[in-house]
Amino acid sequence: MDDALRAAARATLEAERDRLRAELAQEIESPGPMTYGSQAAAATQVFEQQRDLALRDRAQQHFAQVEAALARLDDGRFGICLRCRQPIAEERLAALPWAASCISCQQIVDREGR
Repeated sequence: MDDALRAAARATLEAERDRLRAELAQEIESPGPMTYGSQAAAATQVFEQQRDLALRDRAQQHFAQVEAALARLDDGRFGICLRCRQPIAEERLAALPWAASCISCQQIVDREGR
C-alpha cells in the first residue's frame, strides 16, 4: 500500500472521528412529562428517544471502528485483514477506511453474526 493511500485514509479517518465526536457530544432529549390527553404524543416521544438511543449506540460502535483503524495505521497493521491476515483491497479501504476485514472475511463474519 502506498503512502498516498495511507495519508488519504488517515485524513478521512480523522475527519470521521471529529464528526462522530461532535455527534456523540449532543444531548439526547428525554421525553417530557407524559400527559394523559394524548397517548399518540407520548408514544411519539418514546419512539423518538428510542431511535436517538439506537443511533447513539451505532455512532459509538462506528467511533470504535474508526479509532481501531487509526491505531492500525499507527502500528503498521492498516490494510491487513484481521481474520485471514491478507491485504484488504485498496478500493475497499478507499471506500471504508475503517474496514478491518477483506470482503471475503467480512461476508463470513456477517453470516456468523446472524
